[in-house]
Amino acid sequence: MPETLTFMMGEFAAEFPTDRQYAVNHMWAQEQPDGNLRFGFSAYAVRLLQDVYFLDWSIDAPVLLTAGQEIGSIESKKAESSLYSPVRGQLLRFNDALMEDPSAINTDKHDSGWLFETDSQEQDEAQQLLSAESYLELLVTVWEKTQRTIKGQLNE
Repeated sequence: MPETLTFMMGEFAAEFPTDRQYAVNHMWAQEQPDGNLRFGFSAYAVRLLQDVYFLDWSIDAPVLLTAGQEIGSIESKKAESSLYSPVRGQLLRFNDALMEDPSAINTDKHDSGWLFETDSQEQDEAQQLLSAESYLELLVTVWEKTQRTIKGQLNE
């Protein structure tokens, strides 16, 4: 079992395995044995989304992705939003099991809840991904704004 770092989101502890990297759009990236990168939602994103119930991809694999390209959408109890590729690379495949039942995103975000794989092995792209430690530093800087947004939604 990999070492994890913890970020407290109020009373909720979000854990981040250190055996992967993280993107500023709150996805994790883990290198697979074949060298490809597998992506999924970070614990921070899953906690904010709460109860994902719909996932849709707007493109088909294989296709070359650009960093920031819209690739699909997600709906949950708390939010509906577009999904964007965190890196440039060849999209190899989506996690087809999530199309029938996206609940693995909620229950097993670091394993069977993965979203897609790319062949992105470019050094400049990899440098855009953050270590778990750097990602937690980012969360510290965005957490206050996130809390204000959440509280604003509760007051609507």
